[in-house]
This record gives sequence, C-alpha cells and structure tokens, in this order.
Amino acid sequence: MTDFDPASFANVGPKEFAQLVKNTPDSKLTEVMSGELRGKILGEVFGRMPQLFRADRAGSTNAVIHWNITGGPDGGTDTYEVAIADGTCTVNETPQHEPRLSLTMGPVEFLKVVSGGANPVMMFMTGKLKAKGDLGLAANIANLFDIPKA
Repeated sequence: MTDFDPASFANVGPKEFAQLVKNTPDSKLTEVMSGELRGKILGEVFGRMPQLFRADRAGSTNAVIHWNITGGPDGGTDTYEVAIADGTCTVNETPQHEPRLSLTMGPVEFLKVVSGGANPVMMFMTGKLKAKGDLGLAANIANLFDIPKA
C-alpha cells in the first residue's frame, strides 16, 4: 500500500485489518481514530467480536467487560460492553450492566490489542492499558478470542 487510505480500515477482513494496523505508523492511527471514521472502525471491530469469540476456551466464564477507548474527536471516550455468558458473546454500544472488568486505553493501543500487535499484560504493566475489576479475567481476555495476527 503506497498511499494511506483511512477508509480501508473499515472495509477489510480481520487478517487484513491486523496487517494494516501493523504497517501503519502510530501517528496515522491516532489521526484516523480521532476523525470521522472512528465510529465506523470501532463498530466493525466490536461487531466482529461475537464471531471471533472462542466458546471452547471460555468454559464457564460469565462476565461483563467494558471497553473504554479514549481520544475521541471531541476529547471523549467511547464505551462498548462485551457480555460473555453461557458460551456466547454479545456486544452493546451502550453499556447496560455493571462490569466485572473495565478496560481503558487510547485508540492506538486499542487497535494494537484487537489486531494481535500488542500484549495486553505488558500494556497494563507499562500503564498504557488500565484495568479495573477482575485482573485474572483481564490477563486471560486475549485467550477468549481468535485474534488474527498480522
């Protein structure tokens, strides 16, 4: 890809998305995630979570997880709710339940976590990701999803 096309983030499959995130400089990722495509990209990523969910690895896990992505165009934070119950995963754009785990991170860190380009535990240890609540669940969250690697 020679010319950077922000729209391509919202129109590719999981593996291509992971490659795109890996090959895009952080400054460009920040630019894209603070612009008009942010909502579409977040919608695509969270919309795929139920398909990428690994019920076989979740066992009896029942949890509500709030994902707080900071750095919105208006300086605000987008919060998505991921509910895991009875071997299924559902996503709500508007949180409806008290979370067992709340994750807060910037938009670039979020893209790297969901594209397999960052280790959530290391990000927590370096302060790039904040986790509140069930830290055991936080450490295991990546195992619950089939995260495509670039």
